[in-house]
Amino acid sequence: MGEGIFIRLLGAVTAELHRGTAVEHVDLGPARQQTTLAILAAAVARPIPMSHMIAGIWGEDAPRNAEQSVYTYIAGLRRAFEPGRGRREPSRVLAGTPAGYVLRVESAQVDALLFAERVEEARRVRRAGDDPQAVRLLDEALAMWRGTALSGLSGPFVETERDRLEQLRLAALELRAESLLRLGRHRDIVEELRHLTSRNPLRERVRELLMTALFRSGSPAEALTVYEEGRVLLAEELGLSPGEGLRRCHEMVLRADAAPAPSAPAPQETPHQLPRPLAEFVGRSAEIARLKERLATSPSPLLIITGPPGVGKSALAAHVAHLAMDQFPDGQLYVNCRGATPELPALTPLDLLGRFLRALGVPPTFVPADLDEAAAAWRSRLHDRRVLVVLDDAADLAQIRPLLSASLGNTLLVTSRETMSWGEDAVQLELARMSPAESATMLANLAGASRISADAGETARLVRLCDGLPLALRIAGARLAGRPDWSVSALASRLSDERTRLHELATGDLAVRSSLAASHTALERGSRPVNRLAARMLSLLGLLHVPEMTAEVAGALADVTSGEAEAALERLVDAHLLDRAAPGRYQLHDLVRLFAGELRPADRRGPLIRALSYYAASTRLASHVSDPHRTQPATPLDAVPREVRTAQEAKAWLREEEAVLSAAAVQAMNSPDDAIARLGVNLTFGLIWPQERAYHMAGMKELNTLALRVSERLGDEAGALVAHGHIANALRMTGHTDEAVAHQLSSLDLARRIGDAFGEMRALGNVANAYNSGERYEEMLPWAERQLALAKSIGAKVGIRYALLMIGHSHLGMGRPEMAREALHEALAESEEAGDATHEANSRLALGETYLGLDDPEQALPHLLRTRELFEASGYRIGKVRCLIGLSRAYRMLKDPGRALSYVDEALAGGGGLGHARWERRLREEKAAVDEARGASGAGPCP
Repeated sequence: MGEGIFIRLLGAVTAELHRGTAVEHVDLGPARQQTTLAILAAAVARPIPMSHMIAGIWGEDAPRNAEQSVYTYIAGLRRAFEPGRGRREPSRVLAGTPAGYVLRVESAQVDALLFAERVEEARRVRRAGDDPQAVRLLDEALAMWRGTALSGLSGPFVETERDRLEQLRLAALELRAESLLRLGRHRDIVEELRHLTSRNPLRERVRELLMTALFRSGSPAEALTVYEEGRVLLAEELGLSPGEGLRRCHEMVLRADAAPAPSAPAPQETPHQLPRPLAEFVGRSAEIARLKERLATSPSPLLIITGPPGVGKSALAAHVAHLAMDQFPDGQLYVNCRGATPELPALTPLDLLGRFLRALGVPPTFVPADLDEAAAAWRSRLHDRRVLVVLDDAADLAQIRPLLSASLGNTLLVTSRETMSWGEDAVQLELARMSPAESATMLANLAGASRISADAGETARLVRLCDGLPLALRIAGARLAGRPDWSVSALASRLSDERTRLHELATGDLAVRSSLAASHTALERGSRPVNRLAARMLSLLGLLHVPEMTAEVAGALADVTSGEAEAALERLVDAHLLDRAAPGRYQLHDLVRLFAGELRPADRRGPLIRALSYYAASTRLASHVSDPHRTQPATPLDAVPREVRTAQEAKAWLREEEAVLSAAAVQAMNSPDDAIARLGVNLTFGLIWPQERAYHMAGMKELNTLALRVSERLGDEAGALVAHGHIANALRMTGHTDEAVAHQLSSLDLARRIGDAFGEMRALGNVANAYNSGERYEEMLPWAERQLALAKSIGAKVGIRYALLMIGHSHLGMGRPEMAREALHEALAESEEAGDATHEANSRLALGETYLGLDDPEQALPHLLRTRELFEASGYRIGKVRCLIGLSRAYRMLKDPGRALSYVDEALAGGGGLGHARWERRLREEKAAVDEARGASGAGPCP
């Protein structure tokens, strides 16, 4: 914690470090760094997300490097508060957490928070009748002010927070004046109230207090003048008549009567506008508890419930509002802001204020037509009251901003499909989809518990098809209730067809499609370019059937820069039409994905070709950078690939994107469009080497089988040649030797037919390797020798290395380790000269196995240890398992079963489930041999 720190916001933003009796003033840096501290200090001990920081500092005008700037400000503040902290030592004052940055100080170490606590304490003691103590507390609180709050700073957070703090200061001054009046010290406060009234001429409560003090001081004529000035100002500036409290005070002076207690204003209209809650509300216990806590004794001024269309925001708000009614004795206001109501315009801020002012007793003819005047009247009506205001389906922050200035004690409960960034007084709750258990309970309430519980498996399927969305579940339950003859299985089967699912999820005036369409239409009709791009982007995302997407591929789809695409994707996230799967990665939920697929933009082919070209080009480049010695087809691609600079970066990108790239390839190769299908083939061929390293043989076989079908359909014999070879590779590595050989022979025939000498040379070597995997070494050798001869004749050094490796394997398998050693040393020399790490690793592995065959484990170890390093760097899984088996065997031969055990255990951990029968068998055999060796040495088998 940040002991000894004191932060001041009630004036210029400053900070002090107290060490014993010494006080050191902290250099807080530039203005925006000070704003960063103010945002954190206003919410001590609570994490502030990066998005809130950026919104608070810049609002909608944030620069592209805003996030980096915030990092800089955070670093500057850490240096300022902890000058002696080491570079790698975590900050004890300003911590970074997954939820955001946290300022670890107590509320008593921030003057603005300490001020608010003193004022609240004064209210409590005043309610208990201790006015002298209330005055002392308020004097202490008001003495903390050193000028305008946050002076010298600007920005959205500063403007909002400054206004909030000023309203709190005025409330404190009024509270102090009320206590002094109750103590009979009216003469002491006349001048102070005169000054306060001149500074806040439209604040009726201040004027009422001044009239009371003047009247009690023997100046009724001046009190009447104060009233008349206020009446004229209210009429001219706001179009309002004086409120009830001011009128009563006027009547008191006219009657020369004893002043009523200024702390007990006349009762005003008490509206009760909440809609009826659901009879049986299901689930959301954690969310209800959090909202109830925030609505309890010291309610938060602004609670926002956000989430996707149909997730149950309005139902939750109504439910919680009814539970909290007792906390708001002065009434509950409600309005549907129509932010996403189809075919109806959203209410304007002036519409909202007008409705609420009329509900609070303002005659319709006196409701101001000017927005600022209406907002002032709104503040006046809510002053010193506790009202709950429910703003349902708000379009955005701009629609409700004028209502956010309501005085403390009132709470605005807002629901919106939009994520809203506001000051630190706001609590934002993002409502997720319902859990399977909650979803089943909702269905049971609607369709009958016995019916829903009769088939748990089909109920789970129905819940999954409804995507956990309460609107979809409500529709499904209503349809079951209206069709007693339907089983849960029957409805689930109807929903299982993606082409008609959205059509099925409709009943009466409820429909998932129209709910999603309202959000899309709102973006489409938005005034900001990013809204319109986001609407277009959603329709384009529906074209690409992948589990996740990035800004780069979205940019390719929309033919915009990745920066523009990211802004559009983030806009969709804010509208809850898209989710962040991880930083920089986005995904569509199932029902939104189906809706996006229905949007069908006019040009569907062009965006798909751009996106698939980007994927194919990026995959080819990453595969090449990760291992430049592996051959790939060189089909031209019209796309700028994703930049990768190092082998590790390339491999990391390929690992992260493999599922996405595979899905894109399958979609493309199933297309009847030749150009799109051909791009799918190119993408498939780019994935070969990453799939082999990761030992993803099922995916390799599936994709290349599709690639072969497309190549044969297009008459592309070169493509078919490659596809046959890769299908064979997948079959070879899963123990299907004869099938693998058949595909390699097809590849060989095609290579000879089209005159592809290099393809022929590769096919010869791959036939040899198929026999090698099947441990058919005598059949293997002639093919490897033919590859070597052809590779030498065409000058293919990669083929020479590979053929020598195959020849070495063949001799080793036939029990001729000396001949194997000769070929493998030559293969190793060729590999090292070329800088081919993959062939070097395979050559060293085979050499290590050869030396073990020669009973020379000491010669084997250096090769095997180096092989392990190379395979760990490349991520070649099956090669690493083979190497670990070799290391275990070497140490076992060196009479060190303990070291052997560590390697065989590592191999078991990494090799289980590979599906390679040959090496899984050898792994079991080596484990048994190690256990036997440990038993013979007295160590006992591995537990």
